[in-house]
This record gives sequence, C-alpha cells and structure tokens, in this order.
Amino acid sequence: CTVVASVLAGPIADKVGRVKPFVLTSGIAAALALTLPMLWPTENGMLAYNIAGGFAFGVYMAVDMALITKVLPRSEDAGKDMGVINIANAGPQILAPSIAGWIVAAGGYEALFPVAALCSLVGALGVLRVRGVR
Repeated sequence: CTVVASVLAGPIADKVGRVKPFVLTSGIAAALALTLPMLWPTENGMLAYNIAGGFAFGVYMAVDMALITKVLPRSEDAGKDMGVINIANAGPQILAPSIAGWIVAAGGYEALFPVAALCSLVGALGVLRVRGVR
C-alpha cells in the first residue's frame, strides 16, 4: 500500500503543484488508521490498520521531501541541510521505543494507538504553520 500510494500521490501532487494538502491529508489519514485497532481489536482490524496506515504513509513519503526542500533557507547549503533533516527524521525513531515502553507500562499495549493517533494529528496540523509552500 505504501508503494502504491507513493506512486500515485507523487505525480498528482506535481500536477496540482501543491504538497501541503497531501502532507496534511496523510497525517489525518494515519490518525484515522490508528483508530481502526481501537474500534476493531481483531486480527482483521490490524490488517485493515496496516492497509490504511500503509496508504497514508505512502502519500506522506511521496511529498514530504518535496515540502522539506522548498523550505530550506539557502539552496547553496542544501546538502548540509538535508543531512540535518535526516538526523531529525531519525530522532523520533530512536526515541519512540523508549516512550512506547512507558506508555505500555502505564496503560497497556492498547494505549499506544490513541497516543500515536494524537501525535499524527499534531504533526499533520503542524504543516499548516509552514509558510511559503503551497
């Protein structure tokens, strides 16, 4: 689903000349996908979550780097800036397992889903503050 969504969303975003709506939509879709296991706590619910979440992630991956490159301060420093962005992207992946452990200890495994959905919504809404990019 991630690959299919990336292949579809990238050219559409290029054609319409806008990336912010795709980033916003993908974040909201990811949050909605995360509600599926809460509402449907079965193996099929997890399968549905993986399909919907994979599609949302594919849309995000198709347009994220385009958005990032449009907000870089100086094109002359693009390589250095992209390196910093790569580290910034890795940071949450490094911290998430530790934070998830605390969440599971406090509220059980099922507590991960609403917390992750909230994080996804906050991230999606954060793109609205990006200026100078459509």
